[in-house]
Amino acid sequence: MSGERSLWAHSPGRNSGRWHRLEDHLRGTAELARRFASPFGGGELAYWLGALHDVGKASCAWQDKLTKVADSGRPVGIDHKSLGTRIAHERGLGGYSGAIFGHRGGLIDTSSLGKALKQGFSRAQDVASAEAELPRLLPDLPADLRHTIPDTWPQDRLVGEMALRLCYSALVDADGLDTGAHFDGLAAPRVRADADFGHLYKLFEQRRAAMLEQRRATMLAAGKPSPVDDLREQVYAQCVSFADQPPGIYRLPAPTGAGKTLCAAGFALRHAEKHQQRRVIVAVPFLTITGQNAAVYRGMLDEPGAEPVVLEHHSQVNFDDAATGRWGRLAAENWDAPFVVTTFVRLFESLFGRRPSAMRRVHRLAGSVIVLDEVQALPHDMLVPILDGLRLLVRHFGTTVLLSSATQPEFWSLPTLDGVDYTDVLTDVPAVANQLKRVRYEWQLDPAPTLADIADQAAADITTSAGSPPAAMVVVNTTANAQAVFDTWRDGGDLDHARHLSTRMCPAHRQRVLEDVRHRLTNDEPVLLVSTQLIEAGVDVDFPTVYRAMAPADSLLQAAGRANREGRLDHGRVVIFAPADGSAPETYKRLVGAATTHFGPGRADPDDPDALAAYYRSVYSTLNLNDPQHVGQQIQRSRADWAYETVTDGPLDDSGHRDHKRAFRIISADSISVVTPQGAGTPDERAEVEELVQRVRTAPVPDMRDLRRLQPYTTTVHPGVPQRDAGVRALMQPILGSDVRVGALVEWRGDYDPHTGMIFDPKLEDFIL
Repeated sequence: MSGERSLWAHSPGRNSGRWHRLEDHLRGTAELARRFASPFGGGELAYWLGALHDVGKASCAWQDKLTKVADSGRPVGIDHKSLGTRIAHERGLGGYSGAIFGHRGGLIDTSSLGKALKQGFSRAQDVASAEAELPRLLPDLPADLRHTIPDTWPQDRLVGEMALRLCYSALVDADGLDTGAHFDGLAAPRVRADADFGHLYKLFEQRRAAMLEQRRATMLAAGKPSPVDDLREQVYAQCVSFADQPPGIYRLPAPTGAGKTLCAAGFALRHAEKHQQRRVIVAVPFLTITGQNAAVYRGMLDEPGAEPVVLEHHSQVNFDDAATGRWGRLAAENWDAPFVVTTFVRLFESLFGRRPSAMRRVHRLAGSVIVLDEVQALPHDMLVPILDGLRLLVRHFGTTVLLSSATQPEFWSLPTLDGVDYTDVLTDVPAVANQLKRVRYEWQLDPAPTLADIADQAAADITTSAGSPPAAMVVVNTTANAQAVFDTWRDGGDLDHARHLSTRMCPAHRQRVLEDVRHRLTNDEPVLLVSTQLIEAGVDVDFPTVYRAMAPADSLLQAAGRANREGRLDHGRVVIFAPADGSAPETYKRLVGAATTHFGPGRADPDDPDALAAYYRSVYSTLNLNDPQHVGQQIQRSRADWAYETVTDGPLDDSGHRDHKRAFRIISADSISVVTPQGAGTPDERAEVEELVQRVRTAPVPDMRDLRRLQPYTTTVHPGVPQRDAGVRALMQPILGSDVRVGALVEWRGDYDPHTGMIFDPKLEDFIL
């Protein structure tokens, strides 16, 4: 190839008609990767990973094929990653060169890199011509790149493993942004400037004060002042007072009803301002809380006419799947916002993922404040890698972590956190808990009532509620059980004031139900609510009576936090029952067994702190979290071996297939993301959602902003539903790609009950997540 020949990285963009020069793409990606990785010390390493990632495209064979396929949009199909990988490895980057090899298909086990590289070169063509262009493309490339690796990273295999995750993330995000800018015809990639957290904290404080003042005035006018508001102010002030302390691990062990949502945000914003951290990331266990918390934070931080501060992200679409289209990965969320509200699933399955679309946001965890709200809901089997990952982010990558929960787990009883310090931002927890003790427990375990019995009891409560609002809530363990309770009320003539919440409803629908429930509670209108456990963590409702199906101890206490929340009654009533005809997730069995050992008639109530601590320790012991054969310990060994594919997809079994049951998973079951336009609140809103669906479906490259706007109408379904019922499958129309499968985004075109959401055969109910 002549040195005078132009070298291209990509064919003409659809908006500009210009070809993308290879040198521009290499340098553009390198500069962005350096910017993303500099906060954690990996700037120079990430720069050269970016500069080398596509040098294989300089070969004559690759350039000729690009010219041939440019008009068709088909892929070139010639390996271009192996040359850059080999050069990086030869010049001292060792395992870090795996970031280049995996920048399209994902990180692989480092022990397999040599074999994979040989296979890559076997698919490459005319590599020598690409290597001959290296002096022209990268004349400043050092002969030895070992100096770009920070000294502390090689000293601990787990530190190095996490560092590669962060550098890989910086590389693939930079690559995606630079490529996307070319195809969108932009002069430069869209990257937000760092936020002014001083301004955001001041704005938050002003709006919080105004909101609380308005709340007090409204409650006073209604004759319903909250006796716990002053205590909440004391808790908030104490939490924020700890924000000036150095980055590290903090705990917020405030009891339910103490105002943890605002306390955590105030601490995080002030801490980010004080220590020049890059963003705040709030992760929660359930989608219900993402919508609720994101709405609160938007009201505090977003400003009219300005780019939104708060980003809500919970999509489970797999943009690395071929079904999403060749350029689908460019639409994957990268958390480029000052304040992110997401789920445990998205946070940790990104951190311990291996593919570009999931990992492009991981670099943003470094130098940030991570708030884990309702941290007790983290899956026990994954605790060891999760806690170790947080430990590393704090100790080596400038992150601060705040663990928020009314039922603080006994994490420091696990060896993973030996020698790791933490600070409680609330000092006299027993005194606060005593002031917020506002319920009494009743137990209906033997004889066991039926779900219909409990529904009837709750319905009777609202007709005999002398001295308390005419309201009751029932919390059960599955969507099928929630449907059964709701149907009892509907059949009994209670439909006017019966409400239902489960994941068969999209987030926008659930939010409308919650708003209606709160309105009825505020105005003393009759209301019966049945919900799955999604109501428990952080959802702000206040019922005089709560019925809770037997569950793990932390769930019992969280449900109790929805009873007499404002302390207006002498005491609320919490009835814990074991339904004779109820069901529960498989993972509940051992946890419920441990709960019945510590709590119940003649034993402690769930709000006993000593009994709760003993419960957690017994759970960890029962689950054998420290056993070398436990899945969490096996994942840790894979991490120490830099075995990224094994961590994410599971180890190879005897047949040569990956054992996904031994992989890192927050939710053991995979899911299909389903958009439900029927969940919109008005015909106009539904038409707008359907228009969005069609735009995403037909776009050559989906717009990330359109996908964000679909999130409120997107829920998840177990893949067993369409697998077992071809009729259901026919009602799921693909939006990205052409198939209905795990990781896909589809549109639901079936029936949607205005009270309970998507309608399936009852036999399939337990498959809904």
